[in-house]
Amino acid sequence: MTEMILLEAEENMDQAVAVAKDNFAKIRTGQASSAMFASIAVDYYGAPTPLQQLASINVTEARTVVIAPYDASAKKEIETALRNSDLGVNPSDDGNVLRVILPQLTEERRRDYVKLAKAKAEESRVTIRNMRRKAKDQIDAAVKDGEAGEDEGTRAEKELDALTKKHVDVIDGLLAHKESELLAV
Repeated sequence: MTEMILLEAEENMDQAVAVAKDNFAKIRTGQASSAMFASIAVDYYGAPTPLQQLASINVTEARTVVIAPYDASAKKEIETALRNSDLGVNPSDDGNVLRVILPQLTEERRRDYVKLAKAKAEESRVTIRNMRRKAKDQIDAAVKDGEAGEDEGTRAEKELDALTKKHVDVIDGLLAHKESELLAV
């Protein structure tokens, strides 16, 4: 019984770490990345559509991204969505593709992105702790109902604490890596 609870908790914590990785990938650094454009939705024939479904996104140089729409008629909407995004970019249209040259990050903007990364990391830690609390409640209920013994419950709680620490440490490592990327000049 406790093994199932621990397995479910570990799967949920792994998903929380994956979400954290995605969130960190969306935070802009000095380098261009196609993941930065993952959250941009384009108004395509009245429906919000993810940018990746409407265009290919290629990083050609360290700070240059080329966006080639699959449908040329959607280029204007893509350009509008890029301008209105929180990336702070101004795409240029060269006829066939949109070129996005990412401006050099200022020190103040880098610090803002570090704060954002820390907030995302804390959200992930809170999610993992909530999963721990839920699993601990399930273990306590199993012990109380007689489905698991006291010793098994104690052992499961220790394993749960180790799982929680492992996943929080992964989040901390991801944050440290993102901070070093952001503060590198």
